[in-house]
Amino acid sequence: MSLFKARDWWSTILGEKEEFDQGCLCVADVDNSGSGQDKVIVGSYNGYLRIFNPHPVKPGDEVQPEDLLLEVQLREPILQLEVGKFVSGTEGLHLAVLHCRKLCVYAVSGTQGNVEHGNQYQIKLMYEHNLQRTACNMTYGPFGGVKGRDLICIQSMDGMLMLFEQESYAFGRFLPGFLLPGPLAYSSRTDSFITVSSCQQVESYKYQVLAFATDADERQDTEERKLSSGKRLAVDWVLNIGEQARDICVVSFNQGVSSVFVLGERNFFCLKDNGQIRFMKKLDYSPSCFIPYCSVQEGTINTLIANHSKMLNVYQDVTLKWATQLPCIPVSVKVANFQDLKGVIVTLSDDGHLQCSYLGTDPSLFQAPKVDSREINYEEMNAEMKELQKIIREATKTQDILPESEKQRDVIVTAKVSPDLDEESQAIDSEVKAGPVPSVTVKITIQSRVTAQKPNLAVCVQAPLAVTCDQFVFDDLEPDSSETVVLSVFLKENCSPSELEGTCMVSYNIPTGIPRVSQCTFSLPLKLVCFPAQPSKAANHKLTIDTNKPPISFVTIFPDFADPSEGDQANALGFQFLTGSKTTLLASKTSQRYRIQSDHLEDLWLVTKELIHRLEEHFKKQNCKDFACTFSGSIPLQEYFELIDQHFEV
Repeated sequence: MSLFKARDWWSTILGEKEEFDQGCLCVADVDNSGSGQDKVIVGSYNGYLRIFNPHPVKPGDEVQPEDLLLEVQLREPILQLEVGKFVSGTEGLHLAVLHCRKLCVYAVSGTQGNVEHGNQYQIKLMYEHNLQRTACNMTYGPFGGVKGRDLICIQSMDGMLMLFEQESYAFGRFLPGFLLPGPLAYSSRTDSFITVSSCQQVESYKYQVLAFATDADERQDTEERKLSSGKRLAVDWVLNIGEQARDICVVSFNQGVSSVFVLGERNFFCLKDNGQIRFMKKLDYSPSCFIPYCSVQEGTINTLIANHSKMLNVYQDVTLKWATQLPCIPVSVKVANFQDLKGVIVTLSDDGHLQCSYLGTDPSLFQAPKVDSREINYEEMNAEMKELQKIIREATKTQDILPESEKQRDVIVTAKVSPDLDEESQAIDSEVKAGPVPSVTVKITIQSRVTAQKPNLAVCVQAPLAVTCDQFVFDDLEPDSSETVVLSVFLKENCSPSELEGTCMVSYNIPTGIPRVSQCTFSLPLKLVCFPAQPSKAANHKLTIDTNKPPISFVTIFPDFADPSEGDQANALGFQFLTGSKTTLLASKTSQRYRIQSDHLEDLWLVTKELIHRLEEHFKKQNCKDFACTFSGSIPLQEYFELIDQHFEV
């Protein structure tokens, strides 16, 4: 454990139950302010894009509303963020956002605010590319030695490098001997792409070789083979490091020699641009992320390496210069410049702890308080105690019914799902091949306690579910007024959903011009995607759930699926999904077990989740606090991987 802790300059917690990873953090002057002051750009796997401009009055202050310049939901998971010269005709910086199947490039700009809360920021989509393959990561740079603009290279999950010349798609090449994607970086000095393959080798590919190479699989016949002038893709150099890599970074400081840094699972490598090792450092911990950030002495490079023990180590080449403790395990670390403070360390954890810190020398040591040797005045103490008790009594009398968080909420949005399916289905353009596709009504109410300007309501459900209308625009809401909308949810695509939940989000401005967001979630009934059927005795896939309580009759916990005439004897249920498959739920008569079985592995999840949820709700009503569900079987990884293979083959 380090004697010193990282000094908290500014920090915040992003969202609620959002996930982040290595590519989700970027620092740059993305709005082209010209001040040289970086902005912190963060994207999440939940699709939220946020841009911060930290400026605390004093170190450790709470986050101010004006620190958040922009927050938008892009509806698709954000895999990576980069800032560069991505738009033709201008050398201004733009933001590239990589989704699973899409690359979007945005312009970030601010307009002068007319209130004391500062400027208003917005993003504008400049162009986008729909990807034919699922993306993993990307890199950018002046490929081929172009001047004044950056090109983008995306690595797909199946090993294809897709190159984009700004608004145009250039070409794609498959990496030879590919199995799993690794980190990817670009070296402008050698005009090469550097990655680490599944063979645990650092590999370098020249851009010119990629441009002129042709995959042999693309040549369909002998005639094409004769006409083709392409070559097989050849590697420029290879270095075996004997372990998988977490990240790659190519740097060149003070016009010095270009260096390729590779962070492995237990080692840290620095390579020359021809693949030769400059130095390596064996680490006695498991690293999580790193960044080479400067050269303070000619011929050396300083690097920050974070690990899973919440430590941040500062190295000068292989020499440890400083170690400091962080409040969380970072998955990404950057160095940024803010206001008059240069070299701020920006870290992001996988659960959204974003912190800007600096290295200090105040030791974190416990110091015993000084002993107060004066005599105790009991009369003064009794008088002070009576005064405090009086204050407590007054506060208890006047306390509000609502908690503080509820009182401060200007706009409240609630969603109520109808307990019954719609008598007349509202499904639109459903691809489900079964009979009539059911729908369920959701009633959404917006209650405003203040004047809410330009309120917009967005309703999101996860595909393959869909809503009859997902966007609503209202007139300004007056204080103590409300608006209600009604919509229906239905199964649109011919496959089972992974969850039966939805989100309602209202965005609006308060009279001072500050944007606000309020949201809520709602749960959809299981009968929206399946209906009762005869149980099946045999199935290819089975899952057994153990509990610590006697089995409950299905008439009690599944009244919407069980036959009431069976009473306590109902120990088998059949669920017929609209997609055509069937799942059976069985309750043991002699043990405290439930079995879920189906011919398709993917159909086990929804019924399993619903069973556990209903059991927990049942025992909660019985005031039983020790109910627990466990699974002691083997995880069906082989079947799971086969499903993934089938998905990508399709």
